[in-house]
Amino acid sequence: MVNSPQRSIPTTQEPPLSVTDSSPTAPAPPATPPAPPPRRGRPAARIAGLLAAFALLTAVCAVSLAVGARQLGLAEVWAGLWDPASPAHAVVQQMRLPRTLLGLLAGAALGVAGAVMQAVTRNPLADPGLLGINAGASAAVASAAAFLGVATVGGYVWFALAGAAAVTALVYAVGGGRGATPARLALAGAALNAALYSYVSAVMLLDAASLEKMRFWTVGSLASADLATVARVLPFVVVGLAIALAAARPLNALALGDDQARALGANPAVVRAAVIVAVTLLCGAATAACGPLVFVGLLVPHLVHTLTGPDLRWLLPACALLAPVLLLGADVAGRVLGRPGELQVGIMTAVLGGPLFLHLVTRTRAVRA
Repeated sequence: MVNSPQRSIPTTQEPPLSVTDSSPTAPAPPATPPAPPPRRGRPAARIAGLLAAFALLTAVCAVSLAVGARQLGLAEVWAGLWDPASPAHAVVQQMRLPRTLLGLLAGAALGVAGAVMQAVTRNPLADPGLLGINAGASAAVASAAAFLGVATVGGYVWFALAGAAAVTALVYAVGGGRGATPARLALAGAALNAALYSYVSAVMLLDAASLEKMRFWTVGSLASADLATVARVLPFVVVGLAIALAAARPLNALALGDDQARALGANPAVVRAAVIVAVTLLCGAATAACGPLVFVGLLVPHLVHTLTGPDLRWLLPACALLAPVLLLGADVAGRVLGRPGELQVGIMTAVLGGPLFLHLVTRTRAVRA
């Protein structure tokens, strides 16, 4: 038997693809770039900035205690603070320490009040002075001095708080209530500000005794500060600062709009009410103790914004530290430039703040719009 040869079945086998194959293939998806690492240096930079602001404030306080009609060295200032037998004890304890403490409180109050007002109104030019809140406190204090015979800061403070609260509510109502816009709030505040300061001037001119009592107060002054004044305004400033700092996170949410704020768990009505209470306490206490001081609450938040960014959790503490630097620095400059007398701090803040305010008006995009 002859075995027939088996027929082999040809098989076709495709050659393996090589990287140099010229046949068209689907393009590979682009590589996804790696996510950028978290910016760990930003909080550290902000903390370093707050520490630097605190160091600057400490230095300005030391200068405020040392500079005046009688120059004191730092060793004399230290001895005057703690040693009753020191020749500088009376000057430091009775005059310069209360003045410095009052400048700290008033500066922190006005700086934080300005920052929260700019945040809640979304107006870069919002300020306790420009929106008429300081004018309301001034009008109430002038009325109390002229018609009721009130002559102490302990009496002024309650009238100042009532006047600040009334004007805050009035500006909000005239500006449109829930539908208030930054432009309408600014216009309402400017109108009330002019009317109330005209009223204060009229009251002072018609009553010579009131004019004599309040001529330094209406300009804005730290010269008559004493420890009793500091003790009277301290609780109002502390409570106002606490409310403002507690509202920092909800105010950040409110900057995204009311709907987004509700989605993030914030109640816009409650936040705005808390801000009104905080601004009333801060502006009323500062105005009652020092008189109407302008530009502090306007300029400091803008200067601080360039250092901390828009996050109010960092911006408000920085304003609380740097606004007293501006106020005490202006007070020291008034003592030096006005020798042998002195220029009141309200004049100095107006002189220093005016040019910066004009620069801000010309550079702010919101104002141009």
